[in-house]
Amino acid sequence: MSVKNGQQASACRQVPCDFIVNDSHCRTISFSSSRQVSGRVYLVGAGCGDFDLITVRGRSLLEACDTVVYDSLIDDRLLSFVPKECEKICVGKRSGHHSETQDNINRILIEKAKEGKIIVRLKGGDPFVFGRGGEEILALQKENIEYTVVPGVTSAVAVPELAGIPVTHRELSRSFHVITGHTKDDFSPDRYSAYAKLDGTLVFLMGLSHLNDIACELIKYGKKNDTPAAVISNGASRSQRIVKGTLKSIYSDAVSAGLTSPAAIVIGDTVRFDFSENITAPLKNVTVTVTGTRSFVTKLSDKLTAQGANTMLLDFLKIKEYDDNSLFDHALLNIEKYSMVVLTSINGADIFFKRLRTLNIDIRTLTGIRFAVIGSGTAEALKNHGIFPDIIPDEYTTQALANQLVFLNKNDDHLLILRAEKGSPRLTEILDESNILYDEIKIYDVVMGDKSPYQVNTDYVTFASASGVQAFFETGYTVSDNTKIVCIGEVTADMLKRFVGGNYIIAKTSSADGIVDLIKEIEYEKIQTASLR
Repeated sequence: MSVKNGQQASACRQVPCDFIVNDSHCRTISFSSSRQVSGRVYLVGAGCGDFDLITVRGRSLLEACDTVVYDSLIDDRLLSFVPKECEKICVGKRSGHHSETQDNINRILIEKAKEGKIIVRLKGGDPFVFGRGGEEILALQKENIEYTVVPGVTSAVAVPELAGIPVTHRELSRSFHVITGHTKDDFSPDRYSAYAKLDGTLVFLMGLSHLNDIACELIKYGKKNDTPAAVISNGASRSQRIVKGTLKSIYSDAVSAGLTSPAAIVIGDTVRFDFSENITAPLKNVTVTVTGTRSFVTKLSDKLTAQGANTMLLDFLKIKEYDDNSLFDHALLNIEKYSMVVLTSINGADIFFKRLRTLNIDIRTLTGIRFAVIGSGTAEALKNHGIFPDIIPDEYTTQALANQLVFLNKNDDHLLILRAEKGSPRLTEILDESNILYDEIKIYDVVMGDKSPYQVNTDYVTFASASGVQAFFETGYTVSDNTKIVCIGEVTADMLKRFVGGNYIIAKTSSADGIVDLIKEIEYEKIQTASLR
């Protein structure tokens, strides 16, 4: 027997009465959804370059905020940490590009706080290192709005460091000096006369457009022509580029190399060192566009980043839960009639437990009911709720799951299958062929988000579902000829055939780990081939 449901309703956000963010090992920040007072503002330093340089405290606040007000220089992947209902406000703050004035930024923070919102003001680097964090705090103080500052990894130290240049070194540079080179106002004779006399390392931030002036002024006031100098473009990220020279040559060297902002300028004897890392990650300098739903994109991106890849997140798919779903509710309220619950995705597992809580169904009601899942990701989602699945096929495919269910079926089994609207029909086709009793209920759909399509031109692009493939190409996204397409399994591959023929590669294991392993294998073979030439 098959029961199908096509009801669709907008998802309803479930807001807990109170929740706590642990922002250090010694204190917590408590938020309440029933706030009667003004909101709070957290000035969070995002760090510089790659997203994973943010502090644990900063990430925790992002995961719990109502509104994030962010600069354009931050890594976009940081925005994947915020709740899906979070309001995102970009205020620019990038040299040569339109951005909000500081007065407008202050006004936004004040208005949102007075609405009772928990706001993260996400600033590149550290809020107090040329970040104008002090101006924002003065505005908040004037309005009696609560605030906290969370330090960030500043580019003044981290960018040279990750390029192999220490800003201090025993007996060579016992100090370093951080200077803004942003505007013409920074170039008074008194200042450069003082800078030229400093013995330590000079670090100029936001000064690339004035590099020639900086070099000429330092030489004019006494720095030697052959003083070591470096320019680091897009520092602390996998697109980092560095040019070294002397104070006399550095401007022409940087122009010849085509370096672009953001960039840090380092001047001093420590530039002679090369302390750059000598551990080579398997996927260093490999770029991967990860497509799919937000949860999967974040999971796979984290795994690829851990292997050294530079990932671009394309979470263009959204989960639309069917909250007004009487068939689903009826099944859960009568869950004891089922001998097994079958879950074919992490999303389905999460929605299942969420709905149990909404209906106030005690988890002990599930005693004696077996659980079947399609793969390790769904199994892990179950384990997070204290349930260990009884059935996981060796091969993470719909076909393998169906075969396992048929093989282990008992005469009195009654299955509850909870899945997506566009789930593969192969599962129920195989069950029907074996006359197995089941109720199939569609509890969510995967729909397109609001991102504008473009051509993907990274080294790889990954797909984790047939619906993701269909949405990607039918919406207008394209893939460059130089991009390898990697998919998670046969069902996804069948959909790819409709759009790209046979131009794709299937992971040996249908999981996020399987995709990572395949890309690593391809890159390793490239290295081996190159070494034989």
